[in-house]
Amino acid sequence: MTKPETPPMSPLPMIISSPSGAGKTTLTTRLRQGIEGLVFSVSHTTRAPRKSEQDGREYHFVSRERFFELLEAGEFLEWAEVHGNLYGTSERELTANAGARGIIFDIDHQGARQIKSKRPDAVAVFILPPSMEVLLSRLRGRASEDEETVLRRFRVAREEIAHYGLFDYVLVNEDLDEATEQLKAIFRAEECRRTRAARLAEKLLLQDRLAIEGNLP
Repeated sequence: MTKPETPPMSPLPMIISSPSGAGKTTLTTRLRQGIEGLVFSVSHTTRAPRKSEQDGREYHFVSRERFFELLEAGEFLEWAEVHGNLYGTSERELTANAGARGIIFDIDHQGARQIKSKRPDAVAVFILPPSMEVLLSRLRGRASEDEETVLRRFRVAREEIAHYGLFDYVLVNEDLDEATEQLKAIFRAEECRRTRAARLAEKLLLQDRLAIEGNLP
C-alpha cells in the first residue's frame, strides 16, 4: 500500500501594522532577515514612491484609475484608503507565494480586519511607539515630509492606536533589538500552534496504525 501523503503546511500569514513612525517597516525587514523562508506581500498603492523605493519591491505603484479597475475585477484580498491614498493586497500574492514559510502583510487595521475575516489563521501584530512624544519625533526625523503632513500623520496615529483590540499581539518598539526578538518569537510560537501542526500529527498516527496492521514496514 502506498504511504499516505499529507500536503505541506500552507504559509503562515502574519499581519504587521502600526501607526506611521512606530518602526513597522524596520521590524518587518529585520524579521525577514532573521527567519528564512519569509516573503513580503507587495501591496498596490496610489501614493507616489519615495526616493529609495522601487516599483514591485516595496509596492506596486499604480494610478487611482488602475486601482479601481483592479478593485472592480475582484483582484484584492483587502483594500483601504489611508492618508488620502489607496492601498490593496492582491489575491495573487497568496497563490504566488504558496511555497513560502510565511507571508508578511504590511497593512493598516482596516486591511487586517478584512484579511482576518477571510483567513482566520492569520496572526496580527500591532506595533506601538513607547510614547506619543517619541512617535512625533520619529515622524519629524524622516525629513521626507513637510510639517503639515507630519502633523496629519500624527493625528491619524491616535485613531489607529484605538484599534489595537483587533490584533492578537501588541508589541512596544522602544528598543529595536528587543522588539525584533519579540517579533521573531511570535512568529516561531505561531508556527507551533496545534491547529497548524494537526495535519502532521494525524499523518504520523495514520502511518503508525498502518504499520501495526502490516501495511507499512
